[in-house]
Amino acid sequence: QVQLVESGGGLVQAGGSLRLSCAASGRTFSTYPMGWFRQAPGKEREFVVSTRWSGGATYYAIYDSDSVKGRFTISRDNAKNTVTLQMNRLKPEDTAVYYCAARQRDGGSRLTSEGDYDYWGQGTQVTVSS
Repeated sequence: QVQLVESGGGLVQAGGSLRLSCAASGRTFSTYPMGWFRQAPGKEREFVVSTRWSGGATYYAIYDSDSVKGRFTISRDNAKNTVTLQMNRLKPEDTAVYYCAARQRDGGSRLTSEGDYDYWGQGTQVTVSS
């Protein structure tokens, strides 16, 4: 069993930055692929970014589009056992509840769909004003 808890959300003006954290507990997840999703009011949950790690460092990351790739960065803090999402140059369309997810299952996956993951956090609200 893995428990994920997101934090770091809040209200920020367009162009500002936020850093989200995902703290994991229960079982080791150092080798688990991780992902971030978001869900805006009245919309479906959508993929933001995912990554796999190798040798304690980020192996690769998959982003939803260039709109995120150029502004968001996913990373891992081994000392604090957390995964972070650094969000820069935020836009109003980034407003959503952001969820952290982990995949425990073996085997490859594109890691871009909700069904690719086994564990989810409760979400943290990000609001970007104009």
